[in-house]
Amino acid sequence: MERFEDQALVLGSLDYGEADRLVTLFTRSHGKVTAFAAHARKSKRRFAGALEPFTLVNVWLVERSGNTFRLDLAEPERTFHGIREDLSLIARAMYCLELCRELLREQEPHVELLDLAVDYLSQLEQKKAGPTSLLAFELQTLALAGFMPRFDVCALCGKSWGPRPKFDPDHGGAVCDTCALRTRGGVAVDGGLLEALAGLQAGARQPLAPELRQKARELLNLFISHQLGKRLKSVDFMRQVGLD
Repeated sequence: MERFEDQALVLGSLDYGEADRLVTLFTRSHGKVTAFAAHARKSKRRFAGALEPFTLVNVWLVERSGNTFRLDLAEPERTFHGIREDLSLIARAMYCLELCRELLREQEPHVELLDLAVDYLSQLEQKKAGPTSLLAFELQTLALAGFMPRFDVCALCGKSWGPRPKFDPDHGGAVCDTCALRTRGGVAVDGGLLEALAGLQAGARQPLAPELRQKARELLNLFISHQLGKRLKSVDFMRQVGLD
């Protein structure tokens, strides 16, 4: 069995038995892994404060048979304490973690996505991440994970989407009038919304108006749910705390 040290972002944990925990880690060199932490709920020396969601930690892992690792030690590097004092920031951080967890494959390293997630958490903690920045984060995450929706032109024919575009998650994004008639799928969408999302994909950082932002949120929820085959639980949590 190989024992190694790595940096990781805690994506979540689940109590197991009377004292143990199963921890989902986004590691730098091994990607997403599930680790068994024996006596984690009792051992302050090995795990104190290190297994909470969105904590950046240094971990010592042992690779076991199958897909599970053994977590021997975890030391917090950054706890993002400033996020934990604000419910709206917690909601965005939990959405960030769930999106990464669901898009990642087991044991597939993705350093760019890990750095993106840590950078977004840093912006949240410093109160520099407004509501539009979450949309930008989602689009970057989808691109890195290979699920980039198309907004600038028709996803099927590559031409302008025209005056009555639709958004069709089955075909990867916006579709023009002609393609929409052929596929008979998708939902009607405003051209201004597609332009705003295409701008965010291209790197624009101009904050969107609340109404446009809400529509963008609904469209991305639709696309992500379609790709994953389920709705992310943290979407409802954000809605409960008043976030679009």
